[in-house]
Amino acid sequence: MCKPANGSGSGSELPVAPLPVSGDEKAKDVVVDAGLKSLDHYRRALPKWRYSLRQCLLPLVRWETPYLAAFQNAVRTPALDSYFAITANLGTHTFFMIGLPILFWCGFRGFGKGLVHILAEGVFFTGFLKDMCSLPRPLSPPLQRITMSGSAALEYGFPSTHSANAVSVAVYAILMLRSDHNIYSPTTTIALEALAYFYALSIVIGRLYCGMHGFIDVIIGSIMGTAISLVEFYYAPAVEEWMYSSNYAAPLIVALIILVLVRVHPEPADDCPCFDDSVAFAGVMIGLECGMWRFARYSPYTTIYNGSDATFSLAAMGWPLSIGRVVFGVLMIFAWREAMKPALLKFLPHLYRLLERVGMSLPRRFFVPASEYKDVPLHVRDDNLIPNVSDFPKVMRSIRGPGRGRSVSIGPQSAADAYETLAYRERRRRESLEGDNGGVKSKGSLTSLRESAAKQSGVDVFEDGGKSSGVQQQNGRVAEFEKMMGTGTVVVANEEEMVLGVEDELGEKEVFSRLVKPRVRYDVEVVTKLVVYTGIAWLAVDLILVTFEMIGIGAGHLVAAAP
Repeated sequence: MCKPANGSGSGSELPVAPLPVSGDEKAKDVVVDAGLKSLDHYRRALPKWRYSLRQCLLPLVRWETPYLAAFQNAVRTPALDSYFAITANLGTHTFFMIGLPILFWCGFRGFGKGLVHILAEGVFFTGFLKDMCSLPRPLSPPLQRITMSGSAALEYGFPSTHSANAVSVAVYAILMLRSDHNIYSPTTTIALEALAYFYALSIVIGRLYCGMHGFIDVIIGSIMGTAISLVEFYYAPAVEEWMYSSNYAAPLIVALIILVLVRVHPEPADDCPCFDDSVAFAGVMIGLECGMWRFARYSPYTTIYNGSDATFSLAAMGWPLSIGRVVFGVLMIFAWREAMKPALLKFLPHLYRLLERVGMSLPRRFFVPASEYKDVPLHVRDDNLIPNVSDFPKVMRSIRGPGRGRSVSIGPQSAADAYETLAYRERRRRESLEGDNGGVKSKGSLTSLRESAAKQSGVDVFEDGGKSSGVQQQNGRVAEFEKMMGTGTVVVANEEEMVLGVEDELGEKEVFSRLVKPRVRYDVEVVTKLVVYTGIAWLAVDLILVTFEMIGIGAGHLVAAAP
């Protein structure tokens, strides 16, 4: 049996935060941040079996944190800071969501569909585990978190979605390059394989370097990414053949399975956005399968876009027309979202209120039900995948700005971070008192784990007032970083560097007051996201291709001109 790895409720309840609402409606006192609770939050927020699982895994996160800090401290340079912060974007949902449609418009439909499958499954299942286990990221301090945004992600740490995305793409690309369908020369194939390995390693190592994930996070994420790609490569063709030879039942069955998976997605203990990303990619999967099924069975242009380079040649089409098609397609996608999102946010609250009256609502934690707000702000930031049109000026300014590339932060930045900081601090204080009273340290403490390992290897261990030991002295910098866990404040030194201060530790209220507060989320955003992203995928694989042919910028003329 695993023993609890954190405090068991020594903190008192804190005041709740006010919830901002739109219009003239007054704010209501409701909990919008799970961080504003006592230290036994996870015991109360999770089912018993999930809490027990979390307590079994939590000591691993604590054990590896000082080693991660030692690794980060040993290899950090300004150049690597910028490199890993920038390349982290190549493993994000935004990068893939913007880049994947281009594959469908440029003759790589089969490869593009495979990538959508593995990315959607990776995002969904890593998010599923993140919310189920509710494990924090490695502690900061001692780690310094290097990001593009200046703040750590609000998601949990285990497992790493970046790693799953990067490894799944690399493995799938390598499998395709080694298949009978590879059209590239041996030299090009080797170069592309090397690029795939380099890409995956850059993302995985970058997650450790940037202090965003631990060893266990990236290992499990990488294993999940590999497994997903293997299943996709070897079994997806049979499923695809079944779908394209079936009637309307096939896409309906697939859509229902995806919706059921969304419904059973675990409720997180904190306000984590993993569910939002899962919903977005669930919508993408539904739109992809329905759109490609319709295109394959009923479109007159199926033979043109069958994935063969013989019927779709970028060289034959020319770069100006190819670029024009991509720009036109991207504009259609943004036009769809800019039109549908506000329309749904206006209409759905009225429908949801009717459903609530008849007891048919399906509320999730951290989503405000329609009966508790008047309307939804039309410019609400409802996802992290594709930026709003209004966001582009800010994005361009950040790219041109002098501080582009990286931002370094230290200290708790999410509810999970804050809870782990306070819990570890409380645990260390309790163990210190037990040590002073001649008690036995908890089996879960890092010091005890090292002492046990040292005794087994015959190393002499002694304690000096609970502050030092032979094992800690041998660990050197690792022991120093362990002492920083759960302590310290943040002092800004300059625009690009932040260092630990020496003031007294922040109290519980002060820790939570400095967090990045999650925004208010509304119940209608779930269906809005499903509909919008289903439409985006359907447009990309079906309707936009049809539009290309109808307005004369498609690939039909290439086939007609072929000898």
